[in-house]
Amino acid sequence: MRIALAQINTTVGDLDGNAALMLDAARRSVAGGAELVIFPELSLTGYPPRDLVEKPSFLERTEQHLQRLAAEASGLDCALVCGYVGRSAAVSAKGATNSAAILDGGKVLFRQNKMLLPTYDVFDEARYFVPAEHQELCEVRGCKVALTICEDSWNDKQYWERRVYRRDPVDELAAQGAELLVSINASPYHMGKRGLRREIFEAAVHRHRLPLVYVNQVGGNDQLVFDGSSFAMDAGARVIASAASFAEDLVFVDFGAGTGDVREDLADEHAAAYEALVLGTRDYIRKCGFQKVLLGLSGGLDSSLTAVVAADAVGPGNVVGVAMPGPYSSEESLTDARALARNLGVRFEVISINGAYRWFLEALRPLFGGVPEDVTEENIQARLRGVTLMALSNKWSALVLTSGNKSELSVGYCTLYGDMIGGLAVISDVPKTMVYELAREANRRHPGAIPASVFTKPPSAELRPNQRDTDSLPDYEVLDGILRAYVEDNRSPAEIAGQQGVPLDLVRDIVNRVDRNEYKRQQAAPGLKVTTKAFGIGRRFPIAQRFLE
Repeated sequence: MRIALAQINTTVGDLDGNAALMLDAARRSVAGGAELVIFPELSLTGYPPRDLVEKPSFLERTEQHLQRLAAEASGLDCALVCGYVGRSAAVSAKGATNSAAILDGGKVLFRQNKMLLPTYDVFDEARYFVPAEHQELCEVRGCKVALTICEDSWNDKQYWERRVYRRDPVDELAAQGAELLVSINASPYHMGKRGLRREIFEAAVHRHRLPLVYVNQVGGNDQLVFDGSSFAMDAGARVIASAASFAEDLVFVDFGAGTGDVREDLADEHAAAYEALVLGTRDYIRKCGFQKVLLGLSGGLDSSLTAVVAADAVGPGNVVGVAMPGPYSSEESLTDARALARNLGVRFEVISINGAYRWFLEALRPLFGGVPEDVTEENIQARLRGVTLMALSNKWSALVLTSGNKSELSVGYCTLYGDMIGGLAVISDVPKTMVYELAREANRRHPGAIPASVFTKPPSAELRPNQRDTDSLPDYEVLDGILRAYVEDNRSPAEIAGQQGVPLDLVRDIVNRVDRNEYKRQQAAPGLKVTTKAFGIGRRFPIAQRFLE
């Protein structure tokens, strides 16, 4: 049987648009000789639908669109595997299922519900769905198929030292006499994830000696970026078909001949992370209904990288960079910002905040009562820039992109309603040391776009005379090592100090800053996840709490 892997970019809740994507891919699959076309998890509804599944109207319309999709595909000599949100028949407070259907001959021939519902990191499926109690094989064009949905095929007992679940649906289906393993997925990207997937499924194929088709969603939905990277393995775990990463794709595999389409992959993880940011930014902007974006261009590395990502995402003609020099901004910063905009071909504007800053200081002077200047005056400058950007956003109907990095956000080295202003925090999951790597990747794609001087000057917020980031923070190489161990690996201060050879008092100071600044992060714009643990929906700490390391 010739099979098509339809790696599509769906939009949550866009039932009409998603069904149209699937029909188009099905027609192209038939034209390519496929008898079976496989779509990702929840391909009809988009993933993750979150609280939409609690709306009875959403469940009703999803079933209507599933039946309509089956009818409209009836003229195609091809079976379809698609994911959708179903209505549970179980007596439960939860009324939905994460389901897959096989459509053929104008009918829904088979339905399978997801058994293992992840509830960790960014996943919260047990909140919404009723799990399947058992699963069955389905026969498609004479082949006995073990159809699983994402997590159901991620619990191999020979791969994981400590499994999350007691049951292994793949093991149970294989024991029923399966001839082909099919896994439909909405597996979000983080660095290293693509290699991890291959290892997991290689283990399953080796154990069961069965060919496998893995199809993953591609695209950005809110904070999550899905990389696609679908593939097919023969019974010896040899990859004989693979789809592109970070792009829609349609690839074919013929297990009888042992052949399939193989796309080139991004071997470098920094190049992959850059593609993830571009894709996530593009989809967030477009799926939220915007066409244009604007951002503050300070002449620093963070805003420079964000600008290049934005230009790659929506085109330089849809990006506006705004320099907002203040009393402590250097002429070099303005020069670098202007050069970046010119190199990228984006619109560039300069709006000084000096007059507004002097007015505010004068207006507040009677209330400040002669107290010496401190961080208050620094924050006023940052907030004046935020007001400026939001005024332009309202007037131009352009989404503001904020350019703070993960290192700053971790320890609260950022200003609420100031430099944190924006609708999307593009690099908020990118540590400062990684910002340099991604900026170099940006310059490989756009030679010389980010001026060389931006890489070499010491990082500074330029909110007071001769300010440097190292006045408030350790060197970023040290800081990022501590943050990675604490935020991503949950290490204790003592473990971090011992493993990294840094003073325990410094580690305690950094991790307590992380904890104290939760209130800022919960007011921040959504950011794009590219590491194993991002701030946002996958990291849930209380604000009002007194546990300190």
